[in-house]
Amino acid sequence: MKNIIYISFLIYTSVCFSQGDISINNSYPTNYFTNPMDIPLILSGTFAELRPNHFHSGLDIKTKQREGIEVFSSADGYISRIKISLWGFGKAIYITHPNGYTTVYAHLQKFSDKIENYIRKEQYKNESFEVEVFPKKDELPVLKKELIAFSGRTGGFMGPHLHFEIRDTETEKTINPLYFGININDTKKPTINTLIGYCLDSISQINQINEPSQLTLINDANGNLVAKNITASGKIGFGINAYDQLDDAANKNGIYSLETFVNGQKIYEFKAEEFAFYETNLINVLIDYKRFQLLKQRIQKSFNQYKYNLSLTKDSSTNGIITIENGLNYIVEIVAKDFKGNEQKITIPITGKKENIIAKNIENVTPYKIKHQEFNEFTNENVKVTFPKNTFYSDFYLDFTITDNIVKVHTPIVPLANNYTLTFDVSNYNETEKNQLYIASISEKGKENYETTIKKNNTFYTSTKKLGKFTLLADNEKPTISLYNFKNEQWISNHTSIKVKISDKETGVKSFRGEIDGKWILMEYDVTTGILTYDLKNITYTDAKHHLKIVVIDNVGNLNTLEATFYRKK
Repeated sequence: MKNIIYISFLIYTSVCFSQGDISINNSYPTNYFTNPMDIPLILSGTFAELRPNHFHSGLDIKTKQREGIEVFSSADGYISRIKISLWGFGKAIYITHPNGYTTVYAHLQKFSDKIENYIRKEQYKNESFEVEVFPKKDELPVLKKELIAFSGRTGGFMGPHLHFEIRDTETEKTINPLYFGININDTKKPTINTLIGYCLDSISQINQINEPSQLTLINDANGNLVAKNITASGKIGFGINAYDQLDDAANKNGIYSLETFVNGQKIYEFKAEEFAFYETNLINVLIDYKRFQLLKQRIQKSFNQYKYNLSLTKDSSTNGIITIENGLNYIVEIVAKDFKGNEQKITIPITGKKENIIAKNIENVTPYKIKHQEFNEFTNENVKVTFPKNTFYSDFYLDFTITDNIVKVHTPIVPLANNYTLTFDVSNYNETEKNQLYIASISEKGKENYETTIKKNNTFYTSTKKLGKFTLLADNEKPTISLYNFKNEQWISNHTSIKVKISDKETGVKSFRGEIDGKWILMEYDVTTGILTYDLKNITYTDAKHHLKIVVIDNVGNLNTLEATFYRKK
């Protein structure tokens, strides 16, 4: 037994990492930035946490389940970017600092007065709620701990919190804010729920199975996990489902690092230090994407099967892939840590034994073979799919069928690196029908969702990363508009705002415009409630009687207009 392990040790010595890779990078300034809020720092989301189709790019700071808490600049600098959007970050401020870093504050309810006045001028200038501006260095300087905004929940369907980032100004890479001395309370070790074994070619096996398999875990006397002894041969890898909890919150956050050791030598490391935004789609190959799509369980792999370059992982010659040889014994250890160094470990004893495979995945062969390193284009009836080179990470047979006007472009279990194009020939429709048509995706539960549809003569197309079912639908219903907090012809002298509810149940609201007495007004749109709000302190008086006009257009061009009269004392 000792001789066998020693031989295996020699095999892996040449591919291990240098010692101390998990240690904190001391090049970051730890006393420069302060907490952006004067409340205890409790997180609902950690850096590089695994999210749908992306890594989380900062810290989500809990705001006691309410909005309106003061947000301060973390250091001296100047506001270099302000962006207001309906989705994503909602209202966001970017502050550039003289030490080479930029801080980001997102999902804000509103800005401080000086910033609010600055951005409001831009909104009125462009007659748009959504704006993005890049102030010059001397326009909006800020001091450390200066009030810049109030916390909110803008940007989509989420609870109140502050999203906070620190980026490298030059490279725009986002960096874990905890590296900069921002402290959290965490004495709990991560929790590992699930261990999955993977066979990485057609002849490899784990317990005579060539498919991903869940392995049994038991607790040892020290509170660590041990897998039941497995037999294996060929190239294999492992993945885990894990989370970490801070002392002051029940949220299940992401882990900080994941390491794999074979006979004591490190062969793989994931560490939540920094990443570039163009890398974020690689999350779908870091996880077991198929399992996530089918079971909604995120398994983080501890190997790099596709040899992608991701800043969050450390390179090694094996990329975390373990080659099991017949007759040898191996001890594999997988270690999950949080930022404070608390760790949970799995020990996996492996006996190298080549046996007959009793369960093997068989690929469905179709006429449409994807060669991922080549350009691929296929046509079926009136539908064409176009896949640029490297749309996918591997070769496979595409399931591309049309049944009862429903187009199936495979099943959504294969990760995509880039968008592909889905094109419909609509030459058999008349012009009126074309105006109302759009491309829709159909979810697994049968829900139809509008996909951005580009119309060019007799072809409609969409660029997407979605696989699954699609169809052409018609939207001939205009959006709905209704007064929310007052009635037509009402006196509203005691109101502080006007609220109007808008919606479009099929393709969604594309644009809206509000006017009072023929002049554009700035209306804030809450996408979660569908309510437009106008602050009446901004109204200019010439008379007590005022005329309100709201115009809403949906994504195929259906338009609706609401007009109302209200009265207000000067």
